[in-house]
Amino acid sequence: MHRATKIVATIGPASSTQDILLQMIQAGADVVRLNFSHGTADDHRQRAEFVREAARQAGREVGIMADLQGPKIRVGKFENGKTTLIAGNTFILDAECELGNDDRVGLDYKDLPRDLKPGDTLLLNDGLIVLNVSRVIGTEIHTIVKIGGDLSNNKGINRQGGGLTAPALTAKDMEDIRTAMSLGADYVAVSFPKNATDMEMARQLANIAGAPYGIKPKMIAKIERAEAIPALQGILEASDGIMVARGDLAVEVGNAAVPALQKRMIKMARDANKFVITATQMMESMIHAPVPTRAEVSDVANAVLDGTDAVMLSAESAAGKYPVQTIETMAAICVEAEKSEHVELDKDFLDRTFTRIDQSIAMGALFTAYHLGAKAIVALTESGSTALWMSRHWTHVPIFALTPRTGSERAMAIYRNVTSLQLDTSSDRDIALAQALEVVVGKGYAARGDMVVLTVGEPMGQAGGTNTLKIVRVGEPV
Repeated sequence: MHRATKIVATIGPASSTQDILLQMIQAGADVVRLNFSHGTADDHRQRAEFVREAARQAGREVGIMADLQGPKIRVGKFENGKTTLIAGNTFILDAECELGNDDRVGLDYKDLPRDLKPGDTLLLNDGLIVLNVSRVIGTEIHTIVKIGGDLSNNKGINRQGGGLTAPALTAKDMEDIRTAMSLGADYVAVSFPKNATDMEMARQLANIAGAPYGIKPKMIAKIERAEAIPALQGILEASDGIMVARGDLAVEVGNAAVPALQKRMIKMARDANKFVITATQMMESMIHAPVPTRAEVSDVANAVLDGTDAVMLSAESAAGKYPVQTIETMAAICVEAEKSEHVELDKDFLDRTFTRIDQSIAMGALFTAYHLGAKAIVALTESGSTALWMSRHWTHVPIFALTPRTGSERAMAIYRNVTSLQLDTSSDRDIALAQALEVVVGKGYAARGDMVVLTVGEPMGQAGGTNTLKIVRVGEPV
């Protein structure tokens, strides 16, 4: 069964062997995420090599995403590894404290005291612990515990409502970008960007680092700061895609606000011709259980119905007991949700104007395939832009993007409803179209007598040159 929604799977201790990675790709993983918050450069390099080899064995390309740690603001370490905070008691966050105890703990982010004032609310350990700031004295943040609990080494800190000044790119991130380019990452996910400038800076660094390897990665903005919401349009324009990173975002804006924000962000991304990933706790219970909860099934299905390009697994596939089974389950949920999706293609095209020839051809192919009941759309593309535009609208007609560029094939792995394949296209248009049909038929996507819509650019081999739409029946002369 064709699945339109893509799956991003994080790899970690539970999924770093060649055999498990092969099973994950065969189960439906389309993009593999390397979490640079954990592990060394050599760890990531070896995992990337394993991914490429597993993909080769599986007979298809998958994308590799390098997810930067960003300025994760954390408490320091405790002399006993942790402490227990009691509601009503006082507790001090001290930027100069070396080892924490029951009264105070240090800070990884030394400038935090400058960002806070009395009355601020701090949420620690993903909001499980709540502290109210009573006063700030030099390097010390004095707080009263509102909601207590166990606080252990290096747990994260957020300010309710956002507003922390930490830069989006740390020195570690800059070094990690260089590592990511050296191992051939196709996407770079930037943590905690506040505005378009953060993404523009990250792109510039990635392009410079990628130049020796011939790589220009797709840039993904992880929306997890309250300040990013009003700046979302600018961030979208400066990015290739966004991630609805619901963990830190929920801590900053409140859990109740996240579902509506998710729907809004997905719509804004699709309207801006950008891709979008929905992430965090999608199948959380499957870290330990072989089946998801009903709520998790609904969560994944609703993200699909919202129009997300991809759904993401974090600890479920990185450290869970059932990484392969989780991907299989998620894939099945996506397929079922897609069956019920309503097509509003004609409505989508009302009041839209297309100034580019290649974009007009892409939209014409969608419209024609939908109304003629075509079995597939086949786009011969260099950069993948034509496939991206087509994938912004839902038609139930699968899109097959054939490109001679391995980098384009991997970049398109995350686009909704797009199956990317490699084809060494001939400079002769008719030969190239015939080869494209052979590939699609040979892989079982279409059969003799099926109607297929083809798009191609003439002269061949130029990015952004799609200018021809052709309707054929399989088995008849192209």
